[in-house]
Amino acid sequence: MPEPPDCLYGRIMKFLTFFLLLPETLKRTRKSGKQPGKLPVCYEIVTLSLKKKMAAELYPASINTNLPNSNGAAVSAARKKSIIQVTQTVTVPTTTATQQNINNNIETTSWQSTHPTLRERNALMFNNEHMADVHFIVGSPGESQKVPAHKYVLAVGSSVFGAMFYGDLAEGESEIHIPDVEPAAFLIMLNFSYGCSIEIVVHQCLSGPSLLLGKKSILQVLELGYKKKHCFAVVRVYFRYMYSDEIELEADTVLATLYAAKKYIVPALAKACVTFLETSLEAKNACVLLSQSRLFEEPELTQRCWEVIDAQAELALCSEGFCEIDLQTLEIILRRETLNTREAVVFRAVLEWAVAECRRQGLAATSRNKRAVLGKALYLVRLPTMTLEEFADGAAQSDVLTLEETHDIFLWYTAANKPKLEFPLAQRAGLTPQRCHRFQSSAYRSNQWRYRGRCDSIQFAVDKRIFIAGLGLYGSSGGKAEYSVKIELKRQGATLAQNLTKFVSDGSSSTFSVWFEHPVQVEQDTFYTVSAVLDGNELSYFGQEGMTEVQCGKVTFQYQCSSDSTNGTGVQGGQIPELVFYA
Repeated sequence: MPEPPDCLYGRIMKFLTFFLLLPETLKRTRKSGKQPGKLPVCYEIVTLSLKKKMAAELYPASINTNLPNSNGAAVSAARKKSIIQVTQTVTVPTTTATQQNINNNIETTSWQSTHPTLRERNALMFNNEHMADVHFIVGSPGESQKVPAHKYVLAVGSSVFGAMFYGDLAEGESEIHIPDVEPAAFLIMLNFSYGCSIEIVVHQCLSGPSLLLGKKSILQVLELGYKKKHCFAVVRVYFRYMYSDEIELEADTVLATLYAAKKYIVPALAKACVTFLETSLEAKNACVLLSQSRLFEEPELTQRCWEVIDAQAELALCSEGFCEIDLQTLEIILRRETLNTREAVVFRAVLEWAVAECRRQGLAATSRNKRAVLGKALYLVRLPTMTLEEFADGAAQSDVLTLEETHDIFLWYTAANKPKLEFPLAQRAGLTPQRCHRFQSSAYRSNQWRYRGRCDSIQFAVDKRIFIAGLGLYGSSGGKAEYSVKIELKRQGATLAQNLTKFVSDGSSSTFSVWFEHPVQVEQDTFYTVSAVLDGNELSYFGQEGMTEVQCGKVTFQYQCSSDSTNGTGVQGGQIPELVFYA
């Protein structure tokens, strides 16, 4: 009568187990000799019933397979041993009861079973010696320390690492040296995650030029406003993403992280970096980011940088970041037709850049050296478009221009027969302000609209990023009149901009523009509050038939009443008929 399939399968498994473990068992038995009460593990396995045994039951009971959390500590000696030690001998009687006790005492808990998802198990390997097959040696000789990593994890996350570790030209090195990182600073980051400089992932380019960056070393680029101390966090972010898909970006490290993601072809991380940069973009960092976006070939980020630089040109050009850009980026900015600022501001910014460049080149900031480092970029400044007073008080006394150039420009201002100049003569076009009008009609009455120090206010939100430049206000309904006005822009109670200014109305129902000192960036899908406190002729025009939603070009505005309004202005009627903006 044929055996049942389960029984046959069990016999086959017994035979295979005995056959595979027999050579090693015999070898060990010859060395040690037979001892009473000692049975080889392979024999013990064969004598046990294998019908419903788990693979974990083959593990010796004395081995602890728990893996501690990743903390950079040395791996315990028990963890360094092989998980399955099938050649070890065990003292055991061959009774059925003893066999049952052995099965009950076997350790089945492991770090794999306590971390159910692949992501959790991968994250546990982060900064862990367990199964590490490559190490980064951080620090100068004599002070270096070793950081563990796993080639497989890096290779599956990056095609470049895949080629480096497993490609046809893969190097067999198990250690990568990083000599220019301070171990003390590195250890601070070690408790949390991988911490070392970006050169960990670009170790072959430490001293040579980068294909992307030309003659500049990687470290020079990273130090462009992002000093070496911030580089410790770059690979922390990069490797954390490679191990667990977690992305933790910070303003100080995002550019270097973007470089690593681009160089090692990790598009999801690169996209997250670009998104972070776009949301954190502002005037003070727009010029630096413009320079970097060109290097990284990110056209969308480049366009966002131009929007900020154009609309907030004075803030951008007067920022510290402007002084850190390279000469080519400087020339591109100076050629920009839509810079929304006066040329006197542009010239002062160029002089500040020249001082910084002299410092970078180890030169004294003399007039001669400043002109030398500027080169042809000086002739991109549109000096003749300044007012005569601005030129006389600024550029003419800077000593950067030659006497002949200064003389010719003065003649160009005053003489009928104007000399030929090497500087551009046409004024920059700047930006054209747009106006969102929220009322369908206006009116005036004998007892309205009065101003006695009370506030007119309204809230608004937009569906895309814009720059609020000012407000359009109604003026006197009783003839020509002058008003003093304080205008203010807030977000969630915090003041973003305010200005105390004056305007003159001509007695018509037209709106009259008042401006903030600088345009203010307004993010989408967030309500902002604008307010105006007027002092002047008490009777003025006011708006009526107000709209809660207005489409202005490609921007949609939504309005709602503000609790700051104490003079009657609301969505349906009142003051502040217009928002003036750039988009």
